[in-house]
Amino acid sequence: MLRLNALRATALVGLLGMGGTTALALAPSALAQGEPTKALEGAGSPFNLAAVNTLLIRGDAAAASGNLNEARRLYDQARDACRRLSGFYRDLSGSFRGLDARIPREMDSKGREAIETMARTNLRLAAVFRRQNQPEVAVPLLVEVIKVMTPTNEDGRKAYQQLVELGFATTPYNAPAAGGGS
Repeated sequence: MLRLNALRATALVGLLGMGGTTALALAPSALAQGEPTKALEGAGSPFNLAAVNTLLIRGDAAAASGNLNEARRLYDQARDACRRLSGFYRDLSGSFRGLDARIPREMDSKGREAIETMARTNLRLAAVFRRQNQPEVAVPLLVEVIKVMTPTNEDGRKAYQQLVELGFATTPYNAPAAGGGS
């Protein structure tokens, strides 16, 4: 059974295109201690938002040190992982609709978190492209942030402001004050 679980985990890591055997290394020790394992919740798992946030932190460090190519690579990995996670959460949510309301609520919540993380990743990646004098590559990322977060969200407002700064849009957007009514 352990061998079968290890094979499944290896296949999943391969499917995600992310390297690492940390999750596999955690499973045997947890089994030896009699603890149930949740390999994908571990800090070393490449398949959760904590791992995505780790990629973002590493990307931020690379960008701060001027290594923009490494920052771009890490942000791209984080973005791809967010996209996969949000798709899987959406699929699971749809599969359980009408069967058990708790599961779609959980998956919808996790999906929203993945989308918000992807929006923050897009903003970071767009900043890298701007620093590399490639504003035309930043535009689709910024538009995607506005699309998924809306212009009323802080990240959406930041993205639109950057589009104005780049000259892609010219009309400024003056968002209503937070908490104010319409």
